[in-house]
Amino acid sequence: MPVTGTGKPPGAGRKRLRFLSLLPFLVAGLTVLPVAVVGSSLLTPTSAVWSHLWRTILPEVLGNTFWLLVGVGLGTLVLGTGLAWLITAYDFPGRSAFRWLLVLPMAIPAYIIGFIYMAIFDFAGPVQTFLRNAGVDPALLPNIRSGLGAIVVMTLVLYPYVFLLAKAGFEEQSGSAYEAAGVLGCQRKQIFFRVVLPLARPSIAAGVTLALMEALADFATVRYFNFPTVADGILRVWHGLMDLGAASELAGLLAVFALVLLLVEHRVRSRRAYYQSRGQLPGIPVVTLSGWGAVMAALTCLVVVVAAFGLPAFQLLMWALKDLSAITPGTLAVYLRLAANSVTLSLSAAACAVLVALLMTSLSRLGGKLSRQAARLVTTGYAVPGAVIAVGILGPLSALDGAINRLAGDWWGITPGLILTGSLVGLVYGYVVRFMAVSYSSIDASMEKIPPNTVLAARSLGAGPFRLTFAVKLPLILPGIVAGSILVFVDVMKELPITMMLRPLGYDTLAIWVWQMAAESLWTGTALPALAIVITGLLPIKLLLEQAEARSERRQP
Repeated sequence: MPVTGTGKPPGAGRKRLRFLSLLPFLVAGLTVLPVAVVGSSLLTPTSAVWSHLWRTILPEVLGNTFWLLVGVGLGTLVLGTGLAWLITAYDFPGRSAFRWLLVLPMAIPAYIIGFIYMAIFDFAGPVQTFLRNAGVDPALLPNIRSGLGAIVVMTLVLYPYVFLLAKAGFEEQSGSAYEAAGVLGCQRKQIFFRVVLPLARPSIAAGVTLALMEALADFATVRYFNFPTVADGILRVWHGLMDLGAASELAGLLAVFALVLLLVEHRVRSRRAYYQSRGQLPGIPVVTLSGWGAVMAALTCLVVVVAAFGLPAFQLLMWALKDLSAITPGTLAVYLRLAANSVTLSLSAAACAVLVALLMTSLSRLGGKLSRQAARLVTTGYAVPGAVIAVGILGPLSALDGAINRLAGDWWGITPGLILTGSLVGLVYGYVVRFMAVSYSSIDASMEKIPPNTVLAARSLGAGPFRLTFAVKLPLILPGIVAGSILVFVDVMKELPITMMLRPLGYDTLAIWVWQMAAESLWTGTALPALAIVITGLLPIKLLLEQAEARSERRQP
């Protein structure tokens, strides 16, 4: 049998590469496993479970979920698109500052801004107290603990998704179509609705879909406002009844909602094809406002920034200062433990997500189209609500824990306990499934920017797949790795459903503490942990703004 100079069979390298090319399919299978488990519960429904759900919570949570999606969809569409057009097409005092100030609400999770507004506008809050002292009946105000309150708060938090993507869609358009419509006699308003808006429709649809996905996955905010949805129902069934079967079937229903949103978004984006490339051409002409027009434009942006970020951040800061003035060594120790737990989880999840993303982006390029499709499949978890992933993980990991304990008992006479569901393993697994898309997209985009000549030169010098990856590609994609790590880190810091359902008993994080304190109306006790989450949430916004600025500079003629 002929051998190479290394003493290995000539087919050994090919066999190793063939084995490595199968890894993307294995990782993709582990990624879709939770969704498959939840989906199977809908294929084999339990009549007794559905009968109980229909008699108790299902009609209410289905209706509330529908109206929440309608309200948040319309709110983010109007607010995000309107602000994006205002910033793109008009010049007014403060415009350059509002370009980034209007993105800041993304740093505050909905469950934080939700309890802040509830504290401000509730019966004992400053607004109603002021009205009572002034002799005005507070009943004239809408009830903050309602579906309307939840919709308004979520719109304030989620409109930046639409704002960013709509603004990008407007800025990428060439001014030629705009000018042609003007030559034909169309007014600026007509041009916006007939030309500009249709060309930006794919971007706007993507932004609205992202906002609706976040609203669909939220359970904490809607519970604050006494507006239970399907996501909240999953947590209630799981924590209240410890019924994994009922939780699985509700999670399957939530997954159906998410699938419908994706299908609608795909339909909206693909029904018509709009091809527009600005390149180095001038963009949409900017009109300079003056007088009352400039004042109203600046005031509109200012009101939104104050309502969505300024007021909540100021209230958090006031509570934090009050909490600091009365802090005890015991409370400080609790906060440090919460921060340590959050950082540990976030670092672990970010490291795992980046390693898996590196593996997938590298190996998918060694295989064919199927490997590439399998690699893209790992990004589907971002479209799945956290509660669905958590329920889908609990079943398989519980079964695996049981099998491990039975085998250990039969072979060694010991029972190691809940190795997977009672540790951080299941929690980190859930985070990786949920946020893999973030790290994968960042690293894959960096991989695509590597010049082909660099790869060919390395191969001509004898670099194999591993040396090519670690000695050549890795230094070039380091910015993408750092960006992906930061984004996953921040997402995990803010994540609540997966943490709530999969954490080991007594393992609290900053997000869990904020949720528990807010549920008990202990506003001051939420301040420092919530402020830490908000400050951490500013990191990805900085990355987004830097990327947007770089794209804007490249488009300048």
